Amino acid sequence: MNTANRPHHTRTRQALRFALAASLGMALAACAATPQGEMTSASGAAVAGSSFDHESWDGYLGGADSSQYSSLSQINRSNVGQLEIAWEFPTGDGMPPLFNPVVAGGRMYVMNGDSQLVALDPATGAQIWESSLEGRIGTRGINYWTDGAGDERLMVLNNGLLRAINAATGEVIASFGSDGGVDLRDALPDDVVETAPLQTNNPGRIYKDTIIMSLPAGAYDYASAPANIHAYDVRTGALKWTFNTVPQEGEFGHDTWPETEEFSKFGGVHNWSESTVDTELGMVFIPTGTPRYDFYGGNREGDNLFGNSLIAIDAETGERVWHFQTVHHDLWDFDLPVAPKLMTITHDGKQVPIVIQGTKHGYIFVFDRRDGTPIWPIEEVAVPESDVPGEHASPTQPVPTWPEPYMRLSFTPDDINPYLPESDQEALRELFANSRWGDGPFVPPSIQGTIAFPGHNGGLNWGNVSADPDRQRLYVVSRELPLMLRIQADKRPEALDAMPNAEGEDLPYRWPVNFMLQSNGMGAMKPPFSNLTAYDMNTGEKIYSIPNGEILTLEEQGITGVGAQTPRSGPVSTAGGLLFVNTASDRAFRARDADTGAVLWEHRFDAGTEGVPAVYEVNGRQMITVPVGGMGHFLGGLGLPDPGPSRYVTFALPEGAQQ
Repeated sequence: MNTANRPHHTRTRQALRFALAASLGMALAACAATPQGEMTSASGAAVAGSSFDHESWDGYLGGADSSQYSSLSQINRSNVGQLEIAWEFPTGDGMPPLFNPVVAGGRMYVMNGDSQLVALDPATGAQIWESSLEGRIGTRGINYWTDGAGDERLMVLNNGLLRAINAATGEVIASFGSDGGVDLRDALPDDVVETAPLQTNNPGRIYKDTIIMSLPAGAYDYASAPANIHAYDVRTGALKWTFNTVPQEGEFGHDTWPETEEFSKFGGVHNWSESTVDTELGMVFIPTGTPRYDFYGGNREGDNLFGNSLIAIDAETGERVWHFQTVHHDLWDFDLPVAPKLMTITHDGKQVPIVIQGTKHGYIFVFDRRDGTPIWPIEEVAVPESDVPGEHASPTQPVPTWPEPYMRLSFTPDDINPYLPESDQEALRELFANSRWGDGPFVPPSIQGTIAFPGHNGGLNWGNVSADPDRQRLYVVSRELPLMLRIQADKRPEALDAMPNAEGEDLPYRWPVNFMLQSNGMGAMKPPFSNLTAYDMNTGEKIYSIPNGEILTLEEQGITGVGAQTPRSGPVSTAGGLLFVNTASDRAFRARDADTGAVLWEHRFDAGTEGVPAVYEVNGRQMITVPVGGMGHFLGGLGLPDPGPSRYVTFALPEGAQQ
C-alpha cells in the first residue's frame, strides 16, 4: 500500500505548528534560543576555526573538532601511488579492531583483541606497554590530555568507570576519582530506574581540563536511564556540570513530554555516536538519539526534546546555547549518528562559522554555529500519519531545502536488487503488495508492516563524514539498507508494568529485527549499496556522488561499480588533495582524488577494514594507519572468504621517495 502524505492533527499545539510551517515554510525549532528560550542574534565572535590543530592526531577522529582531516601533504596526488606497508601490529584473537589510533606524546594508542589499550612506537609499531584493565573499554577511540609539564593522561571509560590512564606507562592513576575511577551512575538523579554500568563506545571529548562524557541510555526498553551529559575534571574526576537530555521540571523543553508521576522513567535521548568541541567558541556540540522506545511513542506524547537534536552547550557551564530538533517524536530510530563538523564558509559575502550535522535519513543540516541560524532554509513538511492505536505521530518533520540529500529517499518495487535469486525478488514484490511504504523517510512503523527506507542502519553511521575546513569540503560515506518495521503489541503484564505513562490504548509495541537481508546475504535494494558524496559547503552544491567500493562476490562475476555493502568506515581527507576510504565488503583501502573521487591507489587486505584511519607524522615521515580484521558489518551471509588475522597496518612512502 502506497501511503499518502496526510497531516495528522492530534493536538492543538501540533496543528498550530503545522499551520505556521505551511505559511512560513520554516521550522520554528530552527530559531536560536538561550537557556531560557529567548531568541538571540548572531554574536560578534571572531571567525572560528583558524587555530584548530589539524596536523596532529591526538584524539578520536583526529581531535576535539572531529574533522577527520589532516593538514599534512607529504603524501599527495603526485606520489600516493608509491605507498607501501611500513609496519604492522597484530592485535591477536578476539574482537577485530575498529579503534581509531591516537598519536600523542611520542606514542600511538590502539586496542588489541583482548580489549586492552596498547601503546606503540608510531614509527615502527613496536609495543611499548599494554594495559591491564578488567572488563570492557570503548571500541572506537580515546582522548589524550596533557598539562604540558609531564602529566599525560588517556581518558578511558572502563566498565562504566571513567578512568585516567598514565599515557607513558598504561597504569591507572589512583588519585583520579575514587580508587582510580568515577562511576557515571553516581551523578544520576536518585529517582531514575536502576541501571547496569553505563558503558558506551562514545569516548567523549576533552575541553581544556574537562572531559565531557555522554551517557548511554542504560537499557533498550521503554523505561531507561536518561542519557545525560556529564563534565568532569580531568585531574580529579570531580563533577563539573550536568546537562539533562530529558528536561526536568522547570527546564526548557520539559513541556514537550507528558506530565506523569513516572517521568523519571523516560530515557534514551543518548549521544551514543560522537560529539564535537569548538575550542574557540567554547562550545560542545552534542547530537542526540531517539527517546525510548524507539518505534512506538504513544506513552510519550509530544516532540520529546532533546531527542534527535543537535545541542550547542557552553563547555564551561553546561548551559544550553541553542538547539535544533531534526526529528519530532521519533518513531524510526533516526538517532543523529555522526559527529558535527566545523568549518568557516563564505555565505552571502560574509565569513560564517558553521556546524554541519549529518543524519541517518539522508539530510544534511547546516547552521551558523554561534547561534543556530540555518544557513539555508529548513521547512516543516507534512508527513504520513500513524495508524497504530494510541500513537501521536508528529504531523510535520523538518526537511532542509539545501544541500540536496546524499542518498535516495525512497524504496519501491522498481528498486528491488537484481542480483538476488528470482525467488527472493518475487518474495519482495509480494512483501510490497502487503506492506505499508511510500516516498520519503517518514512512513511510520505499523502493525501491518512498513518497508522503511532509509532504515535506522542506513544513511550515515559513526565515522562516516570527513570535513576539509581549509577548502570547505564535506565528504560523506553513505549506506543504503531498507528494513521492515512491523511492530506488535506485547500484552504481558510485566511488559505493561515496565512502560511509563501507559494508559488506555498505550501498549508496549516491540519490533523484531528484520534488515531484509536476502538468501545470498545481500540487501533488498538495487545498487548503489554505498555512495561517496562530496559537497562544496560554500554553495551547498554536490561536487560528485559515486559508488563507494565493491562486493567481492559480485566482483568475481565481473560485476563492479555497485558500492560496498553497509560500510562502517571513516573517510579521512588531507591537504595533499587526497581522500582515504576503507571498505569491508571488498577488503580495500583506497586513496582517491578529493576533487573528483577518482581512485589513485588501492590496497586489498585479506580481511575486512572498518573504523577510521589515522594520519600523522613521525620523524618527518607522514604515515597512515588503518584497522584491519574480521568480516564486516552485515556481511556474514555474502560468502566472503574467511578473514585473515586482525592487525593495524601502516602505510608510508618509501624512504627517500620523491615528494
